[in-house]
Amino acid sequence: MTIQNLNNQTPFTTRDGSTIRSILDRTNAPVQLQSLAEATLPPGGSTERHYHKLSEELYFLLEGTGLMEIDGTSRPVTPGDAILIPPGAWHQITATSPDPLRFLCCCAPPYDHSDTYF
Repeated sequence: MTIQNLNNQTPFTTRDGSTIRSILDRTNAPVQLQSLAEATLPPGGSTERHYHKLSEELYFLLEGTGLMEIDGTSRPVTPGDAILIPPGAWHQITATSPDPLRFLCCCAPPYDHSDTYF
């Protein structure tokens, strides 16, 4: 059994510019097919527009509001929204509230810096 607590994870910055705390991934668990992380953007902050050749991503918004852009289509997003980002889809998320935007990010296969393209 593998259990990891979010509060015990050290934050790092991904290639797209978001601050991440890995919850379960290849660095801290015997994960093979997916990864789960918490991402945070400061008010007004955004990820750099990018895509992943291999990873399908799911975002689940926890706090704050944002604007999600996928392949040229943008929509406002709020807590409770789940977002599917298919492999190869250009995407960017921007925090639009006065508070940080916090969301969960699940990647399959697991997140890897080398699968982020600009």
